Amino acid sequence: MNQKAFEGFVPETLGFLKKLAANNNREWFSDHKKDFDVHYKQPASEFADELSLALTGLTGHLNKSKVFRIYRDVRFSKDKTPYNTHLHVSFTPDVAGATPPMWFFGVDSERLSLGCGVFGFEKHHLQRFRSRVVGDEGDQINETVEGLRKSGVRFNEPELKRVPAGYAKDHQYGHLLRHKGLSGWWDYSPNTITRPDLVNWCVAEYEKILPLYLMLNQ
Repeated sequence: MNQKAFEGFVPETLGFLKKLAANNNREWFSDHKKDFDVHYKQPASEFADELSLALTGLTGHLNKSKVFRIYRDVRFSKDKTPYNTHLHVSFTPDVAGATPPMWFFGVDSERLSLGCGVFGFEKHHLQRFRSRVVGDEGDQINETVEGLRKSGVRFNEPELKRVPAGYAKDHQYGHLLRHKGLSGWWDYSPNTITRPDLVNWCVAEYEKILPLYLMLNQ
């Protein structure tokens, strides 16, 4: 028997996240563990599996999905609240390279965000990205980023305050050279996750940011 297609999250998923944000403690979570299992954990796993397969049709690459843990690592944090109040999923393509661009899905009670990019280039890939920016591909890379920005994509802020050593301080693409990773995001209403066609909708929205994926995957 074929598995039933994923038909969107239920409103209780957002309700759980909102209540968790207001009651971020172990006692409340323990009392609502069933809600977590039924409205968060199980549908998140089903969604991740299905979207992972669907992304293959967009990129031609298999993807490994990861649903991030709701439990926070508080060992080195001043914030000791034990739980994340969002649902985050990543999709990593099976391609050559240590830091391929990934697809991201994140939702909390305030917004749904879909993204693509690399959070942090490994050293070799960072050097290669910078060489591309100052080389013949610089114009095309900047055009891709600025075109997406004008269409409504928000990009992460550069990690560096200054252009790194070894490059002209007044380089026309200094804003790109100051990045140590590059990712772009679309934001939507959190209620979007209840769409019955959520998987297909996500793929259609990801297609809008496909130029960033292709640029980073070169």
